[in-house]
Amino acid sequence: MRKISVLGILGLALWPSSFALSAEPAGNKSEAPKTDAQGPDAPEPDAQGWYSLFNGKDLTGWKKADENPDSIRVVDGEIVIRGERCHLYYDGPVCKANFKNFEWQCEVLTKPHSNSGMYFHTKYQAKDWPRTGIECQVNNTHGDRIKTGSLYKIANILDDSPAKDHEWFTQSVTVEGRHVIVKVNGKVVNDHTEPEKPKREAGWENSVLNSGTFALQAHDPKSEVHYRKVMVKPLP
Repeated sequence: MRKISVLGILGLALWPSSFALSAEPAGNKSEAPKTDAQGPDAPEPDAQGWYSLFNGKDLTGWKKADENPDSIRVVDGEIVIRGERCHLYYDGPVCKANFKNFEWQCEVLTKPHSNSGMYFHTKYQAKDWPRTGIECQVNNTHGDRIKTGSLYKIANILDDSPAKDHEWFTQSVTVEGRHVIVKVNGKVVNDHTEPEKPKREAGWENSVLNSGTFALQAHDPKSEVHYRKVMVKPLP
């Protein structure tokens, strides 16, 4: 019979317990850390990471300004905007309604001589024009010279709109840091990098990149604009 030293016996006795301490229990495997960027009721994104912000039925997840709320309604699966000034702010669970870097897009249809806007990095106001954030213009034939695809009062497209009335078009805004790209139907129409100390005219001092929510604009009673497929893809 082979002799076993006292140290050897002690080592064998300790080995199972030390293994148990270092081994990871089955069913408790380490997982990638979960982000808390989404609210508890946030929908699941699609395979490409896009979230739908409009359910096509009602304005769940959105909040109207107090002034002229009847200017914004849901009709036949579309957000229809027509009437006196009002703004519709995203107030839902995706990113807790606070977006910094993202791709945001809407399908848009304008009637002749209509004006609207897609705001980003803004925040809720009960009345008046939004005082923070940046407006991506929606205007194909309205009298304002600043047309669809413009970053209003920042990087303007004058007179010649890249979209047409009575035709659905997709306008997308991509923000990464200080860089903003606007596309209409997949074509880049605006490529803007904000300087470190942007200069703005009086009244537009807070039209700068930061973070915030989205808003859609009812501009005036003669404007009628339809929105659908309102989508966002958060970026790092």
